[in-house]
Amino acid sequence: MAIQRSILETINYALTQTKTVLLTGPRQVGKTYIAQNYLNEFEYISFDNENELMQAKEDKNLFFINHKFPLIIDEVQYAPEIFRKIKEKVDKSDKRGQIILTGSQSYELMDKITDSLAGRISILEMLPLSMREIFNIDTNMPFIFNDNYIKNRGKLIINYENIWHYIFRGFFPELYAKEDRDVEWFYRDYIRTYIERDILKIINVKDEIAFRKFLISIAVRSGQILVYEDIAKDIQVSSVTIKNWISIVAQTGLIKLVYCYQNNYLKRIIKSPKIYMCDTGLLCYLSGWNTESSAKNGASNGAIFETFVFNEILKSFLNAGKNIDNIYYYRDKEKNEIDFIIEYDNEIYAIEVKKSATLDIGWTKNFEVLNKIKDKKVVSKIVLCQVDKIYDLPNDVRAVPIDYI
Repeated sequence: MAIQRSILETINYALTQTKTVLLTGPRQVGKTYIAQNYLNEFEYISFDNENELMQAKEDKNLFFINHKFPLIIDEVQYAPEIFRKIKEKVDKSDKRGQIILTGSQSYELMDKITDSLAGRISILEMLPLSMREIFNIDTNMPFIFNDNYIKNRGKLIINYENIWHYIFRGFFPELYAKEDRDVEWFYRDYIRTYIERDILKIINVKDEIAFRKFLISIAVRSGQILVYEDIAKDIQVSSVTIKNWISIVAQTGLIKLVYCYQNNYLKRIIKSPKIYMCDTGLLCYLSGWNTESSAKNGASNGAIFETFVFNEILKSFLNAGKNIDNIYYYRDKEKNEIDFIIEYDNEIYAIEVKKSATLDIGWTKNFEVLNKIKDKKVVSKIVLCQVDKIYDLPNDVRAVPIDYI
């Protein structure tokens, strides 16, 4: 089943703005599929082809004689030394949209890209499928819950039935290409490939078993505040090693770190980030939730549901080409906590996440801390949950169906 990817609209727009576009993100999210199937005016080559890779490394001039613009180079991270030659070639013309690069994120790729192609490149990050894409909802609006969003998104509401089926299965496109694709086999192979092709090339992991334990340890902490020392104790390595591994795994897109919201009127905040897995299916696999029922009813269901919501919000921003650095959480030392705070256009959008479908007036309490903020407008305070429609709660809080993301 072919699913239309929302980010394609943003890719096409980026091609009108800069000479070069880099499409990056975790493995198997669909970068190659888009490159091969939706950008037919470009010649496509891949550095998975050893002949192409060898020529790009050994004779860059001949490589670009054989391949003319407009050009797509897939898996470009295997030959980062080509970036300076790309700069030289694109600078011969003022034309935009000359070349598209795709590749899984890595330190080497991002460092060399920004160094060599600064001012000449748009960098877009792609994640697994969104619920909007699976349900074919034709909108690319970032989740900024204001009146305009409610008006336009409300016209396209589709009930996300059997939501835990998708949460447990996860959102990698291959799992939706064929209905009989075995979830356990997919994630088992994904982890093996991920370790072999990405991580082991970046860091010297002497104990692969310890690293697998590390992946499990961060999975079971998805949605929690990150404490490096706790993970270090779990797998018997130093906290310095954990910090290094966390940094690298975040760079490759397997996890995201969300930082605490800061404001001059908010005191005694927690400085540590929260950690989220990039996909709930991967989270369930690593955490040992082997069935949809166990994931839905287990002790971690709240954290899994929160991870799902976080990723859906993230995808809405990334697919629209928007900045994700303005997505925060909030917690202070008095234990006031808000799951997510989005600061957009100097305004605040606060979000709590509840897996319940039953309203609770107590949900409004967490938002009270926002009354301290005097220099920014709090536009909306919402609880994303499984209610059937938008409900008004006290103190200008609204309960909003998950279908609105």
